[in-house]
Amino acid sequence: MTTGKPSAGGGVERSSYVTRFASLDDYEKGRVELINDDPRHYAFSNIFDVASRSKPWEKVAVGKNMEYVLEAVRAEGTSEWRTCAHDEFAVCLDGEVTVELVKLDSSPLPADAEGSVALAGEPQGPRMGRIFLKRGHQALLPAGSAYRFIATQTGVLMMQTIAGPDTQFRWAEICQTV
Repeated sequence: MTTGKPSAGGGVERSSYVTRFASLDDYEKGRVELINDDPRHYAFSNIFDVASRSKPWEKVAVGKNMEYVLEAVRAEGTSEWRTCAHDEFAVCLDGEVTVELVKLDSSPLPADAEGSVALAGEPQGPRMGRIFLKRGHQALLPAGSAYRFIATQTGVLMMQTIAGPDTQFRWAEICQTV
């Protein structure tokens, strides 16, 4: 993106802005600059900062709108199998992650269950395939399926879902307060 301002010679002097993409190894924490308000009214966190301090596959809320959440997930190794009664989305923000999908023969969840839950053991049902995610790629995790993630190197996922029993709310730890 570029902007212009008048130059001494009568033309337009252009200055440019550079978009920088962060990663788990290279990010700036960032902050909210408030003019006339209390920072406790805002939730601001950096998904890479949250993932850098998380255990592998922890689901830490970094944004919330009613029952919906955005979760930061540190992708490292192989996750447990999970399922959900509603669709979820996973966006790869850093690294490379493989998603394995199984269409469950029968869901262990009631239709109105919220959030994803871990499955005990291997899921029963036909394999649906694999999705290979790189930075910027998104995967739909369909309701009634089981999924697990595999990351051969540490990366970061952002999950869009509904808050569930494994969603961790650490606002006091991750949000700017001053």
